[in-house]
Amino acid sequence: MSFLKLIFSKEAYEIFSFADFRRFISSRVCLTLAVRIQNVTLGWQIYNITKDPLSLGFIGLAEAIPSLAVSLYAGYLADRFDRRLVAFYALLLFVVTSFSLFLITYLDLATESTFPLYVVIFISGIARGFYRPSSFALMAQVVPRALFPKSAAWNSTFWQTSDVAGAALGGVIIGFLGISWSYIIGFVLSCIGARMVYSIKAKYRPELKVAQPVWQSIKSGLSFVFKHQVMLGAMGLDLVAVLFGGAIALLPIFALDVLQVGAIEYGLLNAAPSAGAIVTAVYLAYKPPVLKAGKNLVFAVVGFGVCMIIFALSTNFYLSMLALALSGLFDSVSVVVRSSIMQLLTPDEMRGRVSAVNTMFIGSSNEIGAFESGLMARLIGLVPSVVLGGGVAVAAAFSSVKLAPKLWNLSLKE
Repeated sequence: MSFLKLIFSKEAYEIFSFADFRRFISSRVCLTLAVRIQNVTLGWQIYNITKDPLSLGFIGLAEAIPSLAVSLYAGYLADRFDRRLVAFYALLLFVVTSFSLFLITYLDLATESTFPLYVVIFISGIARGFYRPSSFALMAQVVPRALFPKSAAWNSTFWQTSDVAGAALGGVIIGFLGISWSYIIGFVLSCIGARMVYSIKAKYRPELKVAQPVWQSIKSGLSFVFKHQVMLGAMGLDLVAVLFGGAIALLPIFALDVLQVGAIEYGLLNAAPSAGAIVTAVYLAYKPPVLKAGKNLVFAVVGFGVCMIIFALSTNFYLSMLALALSGLFDSVSVVVRSSIMQLLTPDEMRGRVSAVNTMFIGSSNEIGAFESGLMARLIGLVPSVVLGGGVAVAAAFSSVKLAPKLWNLSLKE
């Protein structure tokens, strides 16, 4: 079946017949827009105050530390209580932090010191640490198991689309309206996202097969992942790629000092990876890469690493945009394959805890990777740090063929 026929086929959109899936996706769109607008704004605001690449790294670190600290317990809660409510209460805390960023900026409390901003980022890390495991577990409740690969692909499509829009909007809002408006718009969007999560009707809470103490229950989730070569390999490979290969945290420096462009172009650079990802994610929504899934994952990480090396060496705005867009294209394949692996291979009663482990591997690796990027940029220079990171991602992908042969040979069935 051709791509155009797939677009207009009934099968392509059957998943939207489930009202809870529509509510879930709507919440993801609003929250991704809010988070992306705020992150773009924070990077621009903090770097303009400090002019220090390490200060950008501290944004990620301030969020990663609390997120990691609570993620395992958050996974336990997601497997013991109503996942919808766990996600909703986490989002209420995020709503508070969104409004706090607006107040700090509006009242000029961060003109000389960025400390108030980092405090709010730290608290938002707690909120996101509780939200991620419950959100992943909740996604499995809103569609039948047979549609898990398609739900993962559609989730990636809408996430990437929102990421593009949020990044671009962040730059445009900063350029035309100012930083305060970015934060208040993010606050409104996060309120809508929280309301959509609360409106989800699926309230099924899986019961643990045997009553366990909290730590024993958490330990069983860790044990499941670390004994599962495919899942551990997929998480580990993505961890290395995101931790060392990403350069999004350094975009304010590339925009201002290397490419010498303004806030609007900075927003476009932020949007480029997701713009590239949309092209792939839309197709994968109809044809999830379940056959030869392991090989697709490895080659996607190789492509991602090569694109980041090209971006690091570029001094042309349009070439940089292209390299970032292609990196997003490859990353989209990685996201869909990894999500499908987790959804299909995780027992329902362990989804929260397994997602918590995934948060430690992947979710927080974005933030820790931001700190690593800022630190390495200070130690060895901006361009060498990104080139080295891309090389590490490529090396990790080829190494995984030997270290995780079951992942390399993996083929999932819809």
